[in-house]
Amino acid sequence: MNPTIPEEAGQTARSFLEIMKQQPALLGSILTNVALVVFIFYALSASSEARNKLTTQVLDNAMAIHKLLSERSVSCPDKP
Repeated sequence: MNPTIPEEAGQTARSFLEIMKQQPALLGSILTNVALVVFIFYALSASSEARNKLTTQVLDNAMAIHKLLSERSVSCPDKP
């Protein structure tokens, strides 16, 4: 009889825990890598939000400057 999926998952989890009991440095390394991936994701998402906000502010500033310059522009008089 073939084992079912939950039985296979349980067996795999038990063997993983046995390996981790024998190799605590490996467990520490895995946890450190997971923490690093989470930190990188958080840092990149925060950086992306800041970059989007800065881009929006720059574009708004450029539009305001363009509006001011177009309101105050004076055409050159025709030369005789």
